Amino acid sequence: MLAQTSLNVVVVGGGTAGWMTAAALAKLLPNACNIHLVESEEIGIVGVGEATLPHIRSFNERLGIREAEFMARTRATFKLGIDFENWGRIGDRYIHPFGTFGRGQGEVDFHQYWLRMLHEGRPVDELERYSMACMMARLGKFALPSQDPADVTSTFNYAYQFDATLYAPFLRSIAEGLGAKRTEGRIVDVELDGETGNIRAVKLSSGERIEGDLFIDCSGFVALLIGKALNEPFQDWSKWLPCDRAVAMPCRTETAVTPYTGVIAMEAGWRWRIPLQHRTGNGYVHSSAFIDEQSATDALVAAVEGEKIAEPRVLRFKAGRRERSWVKNCVAIGLASGFLEPLESTSIYLIQAAITALLELFPEKDIADADRDEFNRVIDLEYDRIRDFLILHYHATERTDSEFWNYTRTMVIPDSLAEKLELFRRRGRVVKYREGVFLEASWIAVYLGQRIYPEDHDLRADLPNPDALQKGMESFKGEVIIAAESMPDHLGMIAQYCPMAA
Repeated sequence: MLAQTSLNVVVVGGGTAGWMTAAALAKLLPNACNIHLVESEEIGIVGVGEATLPHIRSFNERLGIREAEFMARTRATFKLGIDFENWGRIGDRYIHPFGTFGRGQGEVDFHQYWLRMLHEGRPVDELERYSMACMMARLGKFALPSQDPADVTSTFNYAYQFDATLYAPFLRSIAEGLGAKRTEGRIVDVELDGETGNIRAVKLSSGERIEGDLFIDCSGFVALLIGKALNEPFQDWSKWLPCDRAVAMPCRTETAVTPYTGVIAMEAGWRWRIPLQHRTGNGYVHSSAFIDEQSATDALVAAVEGEKIAEPRVLRFKAGRRERSWVKNCVAIGLASGFLEPLESTSIYLIQAAITALLELFPEKDIADADRDEFNRVIDLEYDRIRDFLILHYHATERTDSEFWNYTRTMVIPDSLAEKLELFRRRGRVVKYREGVFLEASWIAVYLGQRIYPEDHDLRADLPNPDALQKGMESFKGEVIIAAESMPDHLGMIAQYCPMAA
């Protein structure tokens, strides 16, 4: 095997995506690349991802980050899932949990037995009563999961809610400690190779010219390299995901520091509530076709629970992704690659997925077409599947109280989602993926939480004696509630495990 020549990697942009990429490359490919990150403090960062998915834990672990230190530094709280209000109908509420329904160990999914009880007219409780993560969330409890698969407290996972503006500086200290170089400056030109079309260098307003073999575009919505320099087309998905604005405004926390993110359906979109250790993040994601910015701002200000600690800030975006995220010698990661609204907290996950794929396919001196194609296949799949999952939330509604909900309820959805819905409506079957972020429990939570009830269930669920099945389900429900009630309060756990500096 020939020794790998170190590539000169230029990372453009230093927000969450930029410093996650720099830290991961520096830690996990120390002999394969030299990292040079360029950012401008004049531009600022969007700060995506206050709420995350459990996958971020494995990312931090691979970087050797101590969880308690990370949570204290970013003022993080624990997150067991997402609480949806008013989505199927006004007054409805359900949790998309990070974990299973039932023990999650059988050949037949637990919800199939639950559906059988329902179809036979037997008394059965709400599905969330059979989920450890849901009941901990409802009770405001938290403890780290057991490693014993026989223990009911091993059936949940968790993520974090943290101050995204503190995550990038935290990772910067790691990346620079591992040898990554940083230059402060604004890029004013991108130099292309006239023969290959590859990016040869970026030029800064100071006159400095920075060459590279591989360029990582983490420049955010502006997509400085992949969009402006390489003209890679953008797929517009706004006909399915019409929200194109978000007004954000943090406030003091005056109610519960919940171990879950709240997403509350509004007249023309939805509102997030993300409690951190020092404040609560709030925002109203909405469609400018159905509500103006001032009305959306007024609605958010009226809805938040406490005194504002910053003025409302409006972000503009368009749902969709680049046709390809790796073009020539440029890899787009984060908002430069695409944007999907934060309804299911996927922003940082998509960054992480791109970094993981890049690490696995990291080029030698010459970039192979096969590696580039595989990267694009994997990332396209991630975006497309998350897109379908998000559309499901809007389409599976019975709301008729505003033009926004009338539009999303009746719009034509992608064939890929229509097929999934049909499969579930018949017998509660969920398409199983080998790749992708949202597995069975996630889809089940949203389908049933938004009143998509199957006509029938898996025939294998008919095998157990019905009385024994009902007794077993009651026993499991009791086990869940006893375990949840015995755990520390969420705030008590934070105070003991990872308090932020005073």
